[in-house]
Amino acid sequence: MKIVLATGNAGKVRELSELLAGTGITILPQSDFGVPEAEENGLSFVENAILKARNAAAHTGLPAIADDSGIEVDALNGSPGIYSARYAGPGGDAEANNRKLLKALEHVESSQRTARFRCVMVYLRHADDPSPVIAEGSWEGRIASEARGPGGHGYDPIFEIPELELTAAEISPAEKNRRSHRGQALRILLERLQGR
Repeated sequence: MKIVLATGNAGKVRELSELLAGTGITILPQSDFGVPEAEENGLSFVENAILKARNAAAHTGLPAIADDSGIEVDALNGSPGIYSARYAGPGGDAEANNRKLLKALEHVESSQRTARFRCVMVYLRHADDPSPVIAEGSWEGRIASEARGPGGHGYDPIFEIPELELTAAEISPAEKNRRSHRGQALRILLERLQGR
């Protein structure tokens, strides 16, 4: 089965392709079809994921999977949340986002730096699908005092897994996929799709 993945984020494409290996599902990034990015003007991860999936399905005629994910920091009342990718402002990148988040927490003690990655994943059979399949995953951790590790993408270098005392960028891709919010959401989504 071919499904368009509603993202241009190479890290997400790589992660989802690894997670779907052996399932018979082939992920095709929307960039292969020249699909423009959807405007993420929803007020929640669910709304944004549905907007992205509808956009990809409408432009390709294929079923679509989209996710919206971000990091929620308790000391910042859940911010950056749905604004995680744009936290440092227009033109900001992952490093700028990480720097801004570390700066915002520079006077916050380690025990108060609790955070979670949250992911909502949506599957649509077609652009007008009235019954999206929705799954959610969450990965608890804390924000480290500095970026560490060569792997991952986004906030991974500053997201610390307390029981390992390693950041998400310091663990293997297989371990990350086993633990991550995106891995959890995809496993739940696949279970729900098999029940359809």
